[in-house]
Amino acid sequence: MKISIIVATYNRVDALKLVLQSLETQKDSHFEVVIADDGSRTDTKEFITSYASKSKLAIEHVWHEDQGFRLALIRNLASARATGEYLIFLDGDCIVQPDFVARHRELAQKGFLITGSRVLLNEKLTQELLTSARWDFPLFSSKLLEYRLNGSINKYWPLKIKLGDGAWRVYKKFVWRRIKGCNLACWKADADAIHGFDETMTGWGHEDADFVFRMQRQQIKRKSGSWSTEVLHLFHKMNDQSNAEENARRVREKILAKAM
Repeated sequence: MKISIIVATYNRVDALKLVLQSLETQKDSHFEVVIADDGSRTDTKEFITSYASKSKLAIEHVWHEDQGFRLALIRNLASARATGEYLIFLDGDCIVQPDFVARHRELAQKGFLITGSRVLLNEKLTQELLTSARWDFPLFSSKLLEYRLNGSINKYWPLKIKLGDGAWRVYKKFVWRRIKGCNLACWKADADAIHGFDETMTGWGHEDADFVFRMQRQQIKRKSGSWSTEVLHLFHKMNDQSNAEENARRVREKILAKAM
C-alpha cells in the first residue's frame, strides 16, 4: 500500500522545514509527500524546490493563488496529484514522530478513516525548535517529562505509551469532538467518492468535521488514532475565525437533514 502524505502549508517555511525533516526520519519510508500550498509567497516555492533536490523524500508541490483561506480546495488539488492509494492529511506546522507513518499503516483498514490527535507545544518551545539546526526526536523525547512539568507540552503519556488497533477505536456514530484535519487519514477512493473536502467552505474551521461526517454518511466508519499517531503541533497565533460559525452551521444542517 503506497501512502501519500498531503502537507498543508501557507507562508511558514521554518515550520515546514521541521515537518519535512521529521518525515525524513520515518521508519516506514514507503510514502510520498504532496505539499498543498494555499497561496504562499515565492520564498516557499524556492524553499521546497531546493529542499526536494537534496532530500530522500519524493516531494510534489501543488500551489494555487492566494485568494483567502481555501484549505479545502488546495487539499483536493493535492489529493488529485497524489499517486498513493491511501492519504494522510497533515498540517505544515505538525512535526511527526518516527513511527508516524508506520502507526497509520497499522491502523489503515478498508471501510474506515482515521482521525488522529495532536500534542500542543507552547510558544517558547516552538521557538527553540524553529531556531534549532535540525529536528532531533531523540533529544526532544529525552526531555518529555521536563516539557510536561514546565508546561511546554499539554500531553505526556500519549507520547510514551502507544496502543495497537482494536474495536475500542471505532466510533459508533458521528461525534464532532477530536476531529483534527491536521492529522487525518483515509483511502483515496473513499475521498474521491464524496468529492473530497467541500470547496465552498472557505475561511478557518470545520471543513474537517464536514469531511468526516460525509464519509460516515457513506458508511465509512471512523477510527480513533489517539495513543498511536500523535503529532507535535507548533504554536501559532489564532487564525481568523470569522467564518467558523457559518461553517459549523452548515455541518449541523447536514447532520440534521440526515437525522430527519
